[in-house]
Amino acid sequence: MIMHHTLFFTSVGLNIVVTTLTMLALIGFIIFENRFIKKREDNLHKWVIISSYILSFILLLGTVGFIAWLWNFDLITYLTGIWDGFIIILGESIGRLISSTIVLFIALLILRISKITLKRIGLKEGPNQRRKRTVARVIRSITKYTIWVVSILIILSLWGVNVAPALAGLGILGLVIGLGAQKFINDLIAGFFIIFEHHFDVGDKIEVKGFKGEVIDIGLKTTKIKNWKNEILILSNGEIASLINFSKDLSVAVVEFGISYREDMQKTMDILNAELPKIRLQFPEIVEDPKVMGVTNLNQSSVDMRITCKTLNEQHYGVERAMRKRVKEILDEHHIEIPFPQVVIHQPKD
Repeated sequence: MIMHHTLFFTSVGLNIVVTTLTMLALIGFIIFENRFIKKREDNLHKWVIISSYILSFILLLGTVGFIAWLWNFDLITYLTGIWDGFIIILGESIGRLISSTIVLFIALLILRISKITLKRIGLKEGPNQRRKRTVARVIRSITKYTIWVVSILIILSLWGVNVAPALAGLGILGLVIGLGAQKFINDLIAGFFIIFEHHFDVGDKIEVKGFKGEVIDIGLKTTKIKNWKNEILILSNGEIASLINFSKDLSVAVVEFGISYREDMQKTMDILNAELPKIRLQFPEIVEDPKVMGVTNLNQSSVDMRITCKTLNEQHYGVERAMRKRVKEILDEHHIEIPFPQVVIHQPKD
């Protein structure tokens, strides 16, 4: 009797040791495989990666089968019982599964149609293209969340879940959120006003809190702005108390320069007014000929003048650079001096 118990415990202990070693070997192989693939993922062929995953799955199944055989566990009977139970449950719930599948299919279909429709509306050419694109994005976001919430509630009701308490809970939860998350509600309200009062649209150039850039996304809670250095500012809508929108009208290119006091001011203005309009041939974004506005300042060393011209929205930067270059060339061609800073010293006689 004692010998029998000794053999039993010896066998159980050996099984435990073998099972532990087998599991550790499998875990070690999986860890090694993941690290090996992660380090060489860019250099390995996709079929090598797929084969390694298949090998891991086969080893996992083999380990489970070996451990079941080691402990005299009837794995086939166990799996057969699970399969029979699954078939019974499937037969009892086939109607609910079909109904749930139909609900999901309709929800996905509605989302797909709304996405395509709203995307096409946003891409149509027209005077209000930016406005249409902005409103289309917001409507798409609201539609997506609404469809998913309604679909989940319908599926829950199909499976016998009472959704009335859930709806009541959503109402109570909304009240709690409204009391405890006033800043969040403020951001949502501000987002509605920004969108529907047309403060700015996606693609507009704006400046908020000293940050100037292009609006790349507008949501009900946040707005994303990207500047010319590709830096993105994510700003809560409630924080946008004041802003400058540069995209509401044409832009104005401004160039200021100075000439010597010895030069003829009227002659200089006439020459520039005759030559500068030719620059429109190189820059189609100019919508109004450059014009010398006149003398803006009598500086210590120069007579300062200003040139302006209207361009398409936010296209004045390149025009300003080109006009400065052209002004310098015209003044040099006509020998009109652009003076350096100079100081005149008067020495009294003894």
